Amino acid sequence: MFKKLKEDIEVIFEQDPAARSYLEVILTYSGLHAIWSHRLAHALYKKRFYFLARAISQISRFFTGIEIHPGAVIGRRLFIDHGMGVVIGETCEIGDNVTIYQGVTLGGTGKEKGKRHPTIKDNALIASGAKVLGSITVGENAKIGAGSVVLREVPPNSTVVGIPGRIKVQNGQKVNKDLNHANLPDPVADRLKELEDEIITLKKELAELNQEKERSKNQHGYSVI
Repeated sequence: MFKKLKEDIEVIFEQDPAARSYLEVILTYSGLHAIWSHRLAHALYKKRFYFLARAISQISRFFTGIEIHPGAVIGRRLFIDHGMGVVIGETCEIGDNVTIYQGVTLGGTGKEKGKRHPTIKDNALIASGAKVLGSITVGENAKIGAGSVVLREVPPNSTVVGIPGRIKVQNGQKVNKDLNHANLPDPVADRLKELEDEIITLKKELAELNQEKERSKNQHGYSVI
């Protein structure tokens, strides 16, 4: 247990350049407080002290703004950056070395029973405001872009962005380790470009029809509809 607690601190120094001292991290990092509270709550949950476990999780939510159900299974070296608004559901499973930013929801769709929350594999990164919903798996080394809504399986070594989430980068293409959001593909801009191309094509076809109509009118002396 103490080894895990130490790892929870060490990963913050690795991931956050703003971390300056152990005292600062231990006293001021809400993500760390939420993880440590969850480890206690989860231990009680496994022993069937459900009310006490849930009470601890709700007290932690009040102080940190991070809601982790005590039934969720969390691996080693989870890093929750800032963390306000993060929600992790009861049947969620999170592997090792996972990074989660503020506003992330790992929730259900309201349709499943039993295992109804996501499984996040090792080394995954879920950026600010992303929603991963349902009993799906996010593969190893996958990255979920900011604001994305993911409802389907995410293969390993993939980058998913957009609403609904679509795979934009997969094996064979370099992915920025720090997930520079400014360099992610923009599905909205891509769709607008497609619509613009369609409008240009329709205008061209309309112009050709008008020209054909004028030629027919000149040849026959009347308009052909």
